[in-house]
Amino acid sequence: MKSLSLSVATATLLVSAAAAQAANIEFWYGNTGNVETAIQAQCDAFNAAQSDHEVTCVGQGSYEIGMQKAIAAYRSGNAPVLIQFFDAGTLDLMLSDAVVPVQDIMPDVAWDNYITGARAYYETSDGRLYSQPYNSSTLLFYTNKAQLEDAGVTETPQTWEEVIAAAEKLQATGHACPFVTDGNTWRVLEQFSARHGLPIASNHNGYDGLDAEYVLNSTFVVDHLTNLVEWRRQGLVRLDVDTKAGRYTEAFNAGECAMMEGSSGSYAAAATAFGDAGNLSVSMAPMYEGYDRHNTLVGGASIYVMKGHGDEEVAAAKAFLDFLRTPEQQMFFTAATGYVPVTNDVMDAIEASGEADDAKYATAAIGIDSMNQPSTEDSRGIRLGFYVQFREVFMEETQKAWNGEQTMQVALDNAKARGDELLRRFEQTYQGVQLP
Repeated sequence: MKSLSLSVATATLLVSAAAAQAANIEFWYGNTGNVETAIQAQCDAFNAAQSDHEVTCVGQGSYEIGMQKAIAAYRSGNAPVLIQFFDAGTLDLMLSDAVVPVQDIMPDVAWDNYITGARAYYETSDGRLYSQPYNSSTLLFYTNKAQLEDAGVTETPQTWEEVIAAAEKLQATGHACPFVTDGNTWRVLEQFSARHGLPIASNHNGYDGLDAEYVLNSTFVVDHLTNLVEWRRQGLVRLDVDTKAGRYTEAFNAGECAMMEGSSGSYAAAATAFGDAGNLSVSMAPMYEGYDRHNTLVGGASIYVMKGHGDEEVAAAKAFLDFLRTPEQQMFFTAATGYVPVTNDVMDAIEASGEADDAKYATAAIGIDSMNQPSTEDSRGIRLGFYVQFREVFMEETQKAWNGEQTMQVALDNAKARGDELLRRFEQTYQGVQLP
């Protein structure tokens, strides 16, 4: 998966730092596993490619921990120059007064080269990117082609109706886990709503003002999640807890389950597990019949420049961001992790490499295509305060529905009520503040 060399040739694409003094900076990130390995490789490659600056990349264990530590460090005057932060906390960080909009300090970058799905989530109302998209994922549909074919399914399902029809055939042949998911907020609420053109909250998911309210309890999401509960009862759908592996991605990778909806960032592990047999298939996430397909949301994280640093440190940050933006580095990161390239020119570079059909780039075209589907004002992203906490609320309430303790309608009614309380607290905290 890491056959693409981290060539020092990318040094020629770095911003010239001749006029700037050398600076050592820190970049804090939240990933672990193979993604962390890829990040550290990029940091090493940047340091090897030039001698003007040095970046130290420091893992924080998770996005949430990294965010908490970075804000605390900023308040104490000891913040890192660069911080990787995930999608759910975008508004919290925008209003924190702890970061500098990346497009303000790098006005000459061709920011319009970023794919639409990535730009929309992280840009201001006037179209300026607040942060630089980095490890960007989106939702994809994974299938074990051999298991589907053994059950008589020769075409990859594209609709939920086809997914369940395939699941029934798998079940009829004795397959114990036709389809697996973890019921995660990002997958079953955010990505589902976006591609079906459904709002999660009013004010176009908060983009039009802090007085937004949740509406997820009155959209087709209710029907979908109710369907999932029923399909689980029928043995067509499994959750983490229902699998021998105990985790949905591992259950799919081990061949225990035949289909899953998962992040593009899960591809590298899946490809390694499947090997060279050619049985792994990835495609865009399924739709319900009667709904037009819209863009899926960007997931993963982006990189912010934190306030309080001198010109030399900012110059180093800009050089590192320029380095990460090069097609070579994006291609390396996609090949190593499955995360999707974030600029449109990367697909041209992949084609020019002669490796466009290589499995290591399987998520690139599909992921970009998925995020570049026609958008609506409700598929730009999530711009809601305390949304990290709301994700936990959603999981708590829907888990009760999965367990049969309440209906899914009641679960989503409760999630709305608790979520609206969070929104009102956030609105009060930033009363009178203009949204960026």
